[in-house]
Amino acid sequence: MPKEAVFTLKLEADLRDAFMAEAESTHRPASQLVREFMREFVQRQREARDHDAWVRAKVQESLDDPRPGIPHERVMADARALIDRIAQGSGMHED
Repeated sequence: MPKEAVFTLKLEADLRDAFMAEAESTHRPASQLVREFMREFVQRQREARDHDAWVRAKVQESLDDPRPGIPHERVMADARALIDRIAQGSGMHED
């Protein structure tokens, strides 16, 4: 891909020096590493945005579901009954 744009940024001298030293230790140009970091960032952001849209769609799908929900009290009562049955079966139930 042809390089047609220049990107200028300000940063601390010690960060620049440390980055340049690390880039040199990998035998890769600093500009190549920055391009890779930028591509990875763009990809992560797109994936996060896609995932967020997927989650929102699933939530909306759930909210739009015409089937009746299960009341919280019923869920808790069923869970407590299951826990009690398991505890009784394992001999851990308090009397």
